[in-house]
This record gives sequence, structure tokens and C-alpha cells, in this order.
Amino acid sequence: MIGVDVALKLGAFDLDVAFENEAGITCLFGRSGAGKTMTINLIAGLARPDRGRIVLDGRTLVDTETGVFVPPHRRRIGLVFQDARLFPHLTVKQNLVYGRWFAGEAAGRVAFDPVVETLGIGHLLGRKPALLSGGEKQRVAIGRALLTSPALLLMDEPLASLDIERKLEILPLIESLRDAFGIPIVYVSHAVEEVTRLAARVVVLENGRVAAIGPVEEALGPALRAAGLSRFARASVVTGTLSAIDENYGLTEISHPAGKIWLVGRAGTPGQEVRIVVKSTDIALARGPGRDTSIRNTLSGTVGGLETDDGPLTGVAIDLDGHGHLFALATRKAIDELGLAPGERVFALIKTAALDERAVAAEL
Repeated sequence: MIGVDVALKLGAFDLDVAFENEAGITCLFGRSGAGKTMTINLIAGLARPDRGRIVLDGRTLVDTETGVFVPPHRRRIGLVFQDARLFPHLTVKQNLVYGRWFAGEAAGRVAFDPVVETLGIGHLLGRKPALLSGGEKQRVAIGRALLTSPALLLMDEPLASLDIERKLEILPLIESLRDAFGIPIVYVSHAVEEVTRLAARVVVLENGRVAAIGPVEEALGPALRAAGLSRFARASVVTGTLSAIDENYGLTEISHPAGKIWLVGRAGTPGQEVRIVVKSTDIALARGPGRDTSIRNTLSGTVGGLETDDGPLTGVAIDLDGHGHLFALATRKAIDELGLAPGERVFALIKTAALDERAVAAEL
């Protein structure tokens, strides 16, 4: 477990962050400039705080009151950045072995072969980085970090430079690493889909401060509403139970107290608790359940509030029956014609074509 309670002033920017991370993946989420990367740098020892403590597995890494500052190479922390930062003159195997050598006394805690097998990079061992794709480079970078046998793995926007296909390759691998090696991970991202899929816990940062902290559905949903994002960029997180796979049509059924959700593809096994990302622009609103329509997903709830101004659009916060919330976007004209107001019953219609297995994460 890592405990972080630090403060740092950089010009006009003040960082003051406190949180704890245990098992699984804790995501630091927020807009650019919120303080995510600076927090990672303080944990890694790449920067010194003005005030505070950092404790990893009971070992004090930083304590400004007593003058403790463990240098980066002695912290047993693995780092993965946006760019792979591989040694260009070394082969993949040599890059990986370098990580193992760097582990020192901890070498062997994470074995070479399982890392190579889990990451699927055995066929790349003889290649130089120049001959690798972006996704392959990131796999090797993750492997090198793991082979330092870290007590903690820090991942700073590791998928930011990859296209969607490469991201879809790496996301399941990060999940596999989490499950196979049991190393706590602090993962930095501003991508809702990544956070929703990976995180057991979210720390939301705004202007250098912790704005929210907790499970994904609790912390991320309110944060997206308060983060000042464009309404078109807003999304919601809904938790349900994977109840069935329709093999004939290639669909997955998710059960929620507010209704059924169908999504494209096979997203796991029945009985799993899963999280689903729903974009505000993928929701239509109705006064009654959708009938005689191609839209398969209808969730019932109550209007929790309206966000409106002089523009043509209105944001609608929906409190779903049972648990959870949705944020939908509609025209002011539609809201007026439907007569929607806080406290009114409403049905959210979501196109199945807008949801697939990329939007789903197994709940930990």
C-alpha cells in the first residue's frame, strides 16, 4: 500500500494531494494541468515536495519533517510513460533484462518468462525498438518496468500516443498484469473509457486538489458533471450484472434495476459485475418505454436536474431506478415538448450500436 500526502508550489500552481492506494489499480483522473503527472513524479522521486510524506508498504520514502528522501533508484517503483523510452541500441530482450538487472536484490520476484508470455512479446525478443509498432513498444516498456520487481507500478498516460486498435490490444494486457502479478498500480489518465475499464478506485484531481475519491461509479460520475467538460464530451458510468450472452446475435445482456442493457460483442461471463460507459450524446429521452423502435436499451428513472442556458441544448441528470445516474443531452425544444422537469419520470433510450465490449469493465 502507498500513502501519499504532499504539497508543492510551482509558480502560480499549488499542488496539495492526499490519497491511499491498496490492491488493484487506482486511477488519477482529471483534465490536463490538474496535477496528475506532478503527483506521479513526486511518488517516483523525480521531484521533491515542499511538504509531506510518502510511505510505501510501511517504508517511508519521503518525510519533509525528518528530512527523509529516498532516491528514485532505491524506491522499487516501476515507471511506464506515454512514450516507451526503450534503449534503441538494445534488443527487446536486452531492454527487458536491463529492467531485471536494475531490480538488484528484488530480482526474481517477478520472473522473466511469465512476463514475456503475459505480454505476448516472445516473438519480438531479437528485434530492436525501431522495428516495433507503437503498441509493441509499450508492451516492452511495461515488461521492463515489471521486471524491476516493483512494489508499485506507476503508469502515466501509457496509451495516450496509441490509436484505438493499439489501445484495445494493451487494455486487456494491463488487466492481465493486474490479476497475474498482484502489483498495485497508480494509473494516470484523462480518458473516461480507460479509467472505467481499469480502476478499482478513482482519485479525481482538479487544479491541484483532490475533488473526489472512491469507487468508479461514485467518484467519476459526479466529477464528469463538475469538471467543466463540454456537454458533448460528458459520459456516465453505470454498474450492472452480466446476465446472458446471445450467441446467435453476438450480443451481451447486462441487468440493472432500471432495465436491460444490450451491447455488441461478448463482454465476459454471466454473473460478473461490470461497469458500462454511456456517452451523453448516445441517449434519447422518452416519457414511456421505447416501443416499435430499433433501440433495444431502455432504462427507467427520475429527472434529477436540468442544466440549461440560452443555447439550444439542455443537459439532463437522471437518477436511475435502483442505483446509478445518467447524463443525457437533448434540445431545449424537446425538453419543453416532453414537459420534463426535476422529479418527473423519464426513460433513457440507448442505442445498442453505441455500446460494445470496449465500454465495459469487470467490476473488482
